[in-house]
Amino acid sequence: MTTTTSPDTSDKLDDDDYPAYTMGRAAEMTGTTPGFLRALGEHRLITPLRSGGGHRRYSRYQLRIAMRARDLVDQGTPIEAACRIVILEDQLEEALRINEELRRSQRDQEPTADT
Repeated sequence: MTTTTSPDTSDKLDDDDYPAYTMGRAAEMTGTTPGFLRALGEHRLITPLRSGGGHRRYSRYQLRIAMRARDLVDQGTPIEAACRIVILEDQLEEALRINEELRRSQRDQEPTADT
């Protein structure tokens, strides 16, 4: 018997932002506890989406963020500081990405010299 998935389903599973994981599964995958994940939400590091029944659902991107915070906390960083560090790292990464796109765009628009 062959099982096929619709294009919509496979697209969602490939999407880093799709909230595919329950709190229990997210805690298991990140090596944390549900309480730790709730604390990350309280400190506004990650905001899980809610299912129709009100249950938290996490994306792969949010799990990576949670694991980075867990690493910092495991090294002795207070959770509040770990959340702030991760937020700043994420903002820096985004700013660097935007700068690179702007540089690339400017290079593409520069006229070429005729020889």
